[in-house]
Amino acid sequence: MSPIAFPILWILAVPAAGSSLYLLALTLLSARLRPPPRSTRTMRFDVIVPAHNEEVGIAEAVRSILAIDWPADCFRVVVVADNCTDATAEVAARAGAQVLVRLDMELRGKGYALAYAFSESRRRSWSDAVAIIDADSQVSPNLLEAMAARMERGEKAVQVHYGVSNIHASWRTRLMAIAMAAFHRVRSRGRERLGLSCGIRGNGWGLTHALLKQVPYESFSLAEDLEFGIELGLRGMRVAYADEAWCDGEMVTGGANASSQRRRWEQGRMAILRTRTLPLLKRAASARSLVCLDLALDLLVLPLSYVALNAAALTAAGWLLAPADVWTGPWFWLGLLCCAALMGYVLRGWQLSNTGLRGLLDLVRAPFFLLWKLVVMARGRRTTEWVRTNRESG
Repeated sequence: MSPIAFPILWILAVPAAGSSLYLLALTLLSARLRPPPRSTRTMRFDVIVPAHNEEVGIAEAVRSILAIDWPADCFRVVVVADNCTDATAEVAARAGAQVLVRLDMELRGKGYALAYAFSESRRRSWSDAVAIIDADSQVSPNLLEAMAARMERGEKAVQVHYGVSNIHASWRTRLMAIAMAAFHRVRSRGRERLGLSCGIRGNGWGLTHALLKQVPYESFSLAEDLEFGIELGLRGMRVAYADEAWCDGEMVTGGANASSQRRRWEQGRMAILRTRTLPLLKRAASARSLVCLDLALDLLVLPLSYVALNAAALTAAGWLLAPADVWTGPWFWLGLLCCAALMGYVLRGWQLSNTGLRGLLDLVRAPFFLLWKLVVMARGRRTTEWVRTNRESG
């Protein structure tokens, strides 16, 4: 082996093996979770829907929330029409929601809309908790029951499963459904089983007002959900996972809209990775917090496409740079084991995604999807604004 080959193999092996082992462990812990006993059905919720120019789909989202199986006098739908230039506020009000109109051209973004809604909810002193649902979403009838059952037993933050509502719109949405089942359901089940924090996923999450009083909401980045979940971890709090309830959002099928959405998601995540990993590791060491350690590991495990490229590069390098007898070279076999672990993680996501045989066949497109993501990120321009994604239903 040449002198330069050894460090190259180590540089490839450490992140590939670490990420693959982490994902494999969560995959093995992803059996169905048992829900807690039923709640007393007395908690009062403000169900908050942040909306920016959502007049086309907001009525359907409000109707879905109003159909939740919860006492009608114990929850309200509150739509935040944030810097809207369309009829979002009027359509939401006709559908049965209470509407907060927010106009602030300097403080723009979903985080500011949520902070405003939380402040108004606390000021009215009516609800015990808030639940956050995106304006393009459909929810399960048991969403508030799942949150209340955990909150009554001491949890202060709860995340339900966040999935895809238009699974069969295209091959792209089916791959998204598989990816989200792996990222949200597989990982969250494993973390809940270990008593860790599943984090906040941006849609379908709830907080008690007691928590908001203790940890004021001040997360305004592109990844405001991830940022606030980490802030809770640093304060010694976890986000519980409610596996039996769901909130499904509409995903785009077109390449241009999907590219814009993907850039925002990953730019936001990378910014949090740079600023919050070290504080999490320090807190994990000083407070002996497994919650903070896991949140740091979750940041360090890059999106699956990058991990897959890393494992493939390790396998190829093991073949090319290891001794001539490749079949006994440990680096090659380590790369293959990493690839096998990632395949198990992806297949478990497929199993939980409800995409069926079509989804399994669509996994053949995954390498092209991976290349598309890399091109998107390479060509992307940075943004800090809340930009509404143009959806096909609109």
